[in-house]
Amino acid sequence: MVDLSTSYLGLELKNPLVASASPLSQKVETVRQLESAGVSAVVMYSLFEEQITYDSLRLNRDLSQGTDSFSEALSFFPDLSAHSDLNQYSIGPDDYLENLSKLKEAVDIPIIGSLNGVTNGGWINYAQKIEQAGADALELNIYNLATDPALSSQDIENEYLELVRAIRASIDIPIAIKLSPFFTNLPNFAQNLVEAGVNGLVLFNRFYQPDLDLEELEVVPSLVLSNSQEMRLPLRWIAILYGRIAADFALTSGIHTAEDLLKATMAGASASMVASTLLKYGISHVRDILDGANSWMMEHEYESISQMKGSMSQQAVAEPAAFERANYIKVLSSFDMRFAP
Repeated sequence: MVDLSTSYLGLELKNPLVASASPLSQKVETVRQLESAGVSAVVMYSLFEEQITYDSLRLNRDLSQGTDSFSEALSFFPDLSAHSDLNQYSIGPDDYLENLSKLKEAVDIPIIGSLNGVTNGGWINYAQKIEQAGADALELNIYNLATDPALSSQDIENEYLELVRAIRASIDIPIAIKLSPFFTNLPNFAQNLVEAGVNGLVLFNRFYQPDLDLEELEVVPSLVLSNSQEMRLPLRWIAILYGRIAADFALTSGIHTAEDLLKATMAGASASMVASTLLKYGISHVRDILDGANSWMMEHEYESISQMKGSMSQQAVAEPAAFERANYIKVLSSFDMRFAP
């Protein structure tokens, strides 16, 4: 039996397979099943600041509706803004935090909170609440599509760096940041994030692309589960960054098989995150991935994950240029025209 244990964000994990943020973490029983199946940690579904704000505004609207009709009615409902203790009204992240606490009590594996904020104040406030609820670490889910032509890439990066510095100063638990691949110079930005206080980089966030309904002439949301081909982009970047950036890496998007997990580890990932494959094949598929990885490692005489980690990173391979432009030229020149129409 090989040693599958690894370390991610300072957390000692029994293996690299982590359940990423998804609806599977919404119920205690489902998280128990994930633990029993073998996952080493669970990232909770994201807490979205917009939803919290919306719920608060809706409650305030409902409480104040009709108060202009009667002079007495202005004092009929409590003035929420006059009370510092708003917990009794069950608004804000209460449900999320309660669920986080329940998960911590129910399982022994680490529970990582996930936060998607909008304003600096919102990020800091909810990051502190997630830490207080018992999260072992916090994943900052940066899901923001820049569409303003007047906003430069440096402006965007500076906003993220200021955000990370502010959160790092407000909490003590490890911080990972889930990024998109759409940055001008990812290695430089990654280095700056680490200097700002990030402990881990999760590559990459999947932007769910909208579709167009030709009959209704509407823009419609569309969820398409990932496949193994999608791991190639984060695989490449983790292999390039490993050994250069002093952070732990988690590969998300495209981990479906034991082979995918092994490739991620060889590239330099400390954790391989799964969601789509569990939604598609069920929680029991965790065991298939782990058993397959264990069998492959025994067959190829690997003793541990630590022995394998980073062994195929850019710094370790015989042809480092294969991860860069030279590989592009090689792929194009190797295309066999016999298969062209």
